[in-house]
Amino acid sequence: MMPLLEGTPVTSTCASLRRSLVATGLMFVVAVASAGAQAPETFEPQVGQPGKDVVWVPTPPELVDKMLDMAAVTSKDFVVDLGSGDGRNVIAAAKRGARALGVEYNPEMVALSKRLATEQGVGGRARFVEGDMFEAEFPDATVLALFLLPDNMRRLRPKFVNLKPGTRIVANTFGIDGWEPDAIEKIEEDCNTWCTAMLWIVPARVEGRWRLGQDELTLTQDFQKVSGTLTSGGAALQVESGRLRGEEISFAVGGAEYSGRVNGNRLEGTAKSGGEQRRWSASRQRP
Repeated sequence: MMPLLEGTPVTSTCASLRRSLVATGLMFVVAVASAGAQAPETFEPQVGQPGKDVVWVPTPPELVDKMLDMAAVTSKDFVVDLGSGDGRNVIAAAKRGARALGVEYNPEMVALSKRLATEQGVGGRARFVEGDMFEAEFPDATVLALFLLPDNMRRLRPKFVNLKPGTRIVANTFGIDGWEPDAIEKIEEDCNTWCTAMLWIVPARVEGRWRLGQDELTLTQDFQKVSGTLTSGGAALQVESGRLRGEEISFAVGGAEYSGRVNGNRLEGTAKSGGEQRRWSASRQRP
């Protein structure tokens, strides 16, 4: 209890006390508000930090550019990165004018990616969502830009092969089990680790029987590799050097070189033989 000075009116002392308490209270409120308004500590990812299915190791900027060059990314593309980390693949694609999406499990990484995209002027084209890459759906992607472990790539392979034919997949260092890349490129200068980029182009599905004029074309398929036979007049000729690049198909049989395009249940193109060129088409036969 505060003692009263002799001769001091009680009402005056109480009024002074109230003013003092109010002032002290206001100072406390201001101090608390100021503390709450301070920016939280900025999250900085650490190389090698564990995640749900991967550890975070950033792709060097030079390899990011190499990957996007191999995929020929333009403003017409929709680029997706699964396990997007700090968002560098997505941001780099957005800088080329593409729409881009990063799927990342770590919410702090997602927040960091959004901030970096905004700071670099591509927040409108680079989008990031918190989620599990194995549960993500991305049927509209035209390019996947990835840096995942071999087991991750193997688990995602069924989704990869079901993408629209012609979709490009580029990855840092680690391949897709059983699926040979369409191209491999390395950074030779000033690169010690994570120097290899690989490209796959999702092939159309052509396995089965096709009617080519009066002949039967039977194709088997191992991703982009094609083999089989062309049965003509009772004789079976081997299909050689068969290859798919998205919806584009090429093969050789009986001394003729065939090239063309897969259009649903039809194959159409040109065949060269003996210096002459002719049109050809084939229709898929029901099983």
